[in-house]
Amino acid sequence: MSAAIMSDETKMETAPFDPRFPNQNQTRYCYQSFVDFNRCQKIKGEDYEPCEYFKKVYTTICPNSWIEKWTDQIENGIFPGKI
Repeated sequence: MSAAIMSDETKMETAPFDPRFPNQNQTRYCYQSFVDFNRCQKIKGEDYEPCEYFKKVYTTICPNSWIEKWTDQIENGIFPGKI
């Protein structure tokens, strides 16, 4: 492929391995990444670039319906986790 075509392509990536969550079931990894992203933004502010790592992870492995539900819960002050 030419360089012009390659530069327009989107790079597909998956979440990197996290030794805290070694099993195939990635539910806890999904949840913890969502919580870590929100904690990071709360502490460092919304413009803090390193927080985006956690967002990349949870958007990659979490179902969209979970993300929407958790976001709504945070906005309504009823999220079950500690952020």
